Amino acid sequence: MEELFRLMRSVEADRAAALREFSDLLIAHALAEEAKVYPALKRYKKIDDEGVEHGEEEHEEGNKALLALLEVDEVGSQEWDERLEDLVQAVTHHADEEERTILNGARENVAMERREELGEAFVEERERQLKESCGAVDNVRRIVSS
Repeated sequence: MEELFRLMRSVEADRAAALREFSDLLIAHALAEEAKVYPALKRYKKIDDEGVEHGEEEHEEGNKALLALLEVDEVGSQEWDERLEDLVQAVTHHADEEERTILNGARENVAMERREELGEAFVEERERQLKESCGAVDNVRRIVSS
């Protein structure tokens, strides 16, 4: 994602293409986590359900920031730059917090075999979402409005 952020900031890159790729990846990641990983982690007593629910809230914040950028008319405008930085902040905050709370809790409390199963289910769902162009602006609007 860092590379895509760099490309979306670069005046020499195809920023719109980088945003399309980023949008697909972000939406696929969140949908796969919420469908396959988060529900399973909520079943473990030593994993903080509030942390998992907070992760879902942060997905929603990231989705809203993504939609705001997708709806900017002019790539590279002042508005583009501002919305891009909002998105970068939302995503990097979530990734950092998720790593420290939810994922560390999973490493400490979920057996390796089960973590591998969850990882495989996540990848399978993410790939399914990517094939459906889940990051298309109309789909992101639907996700944000639901």
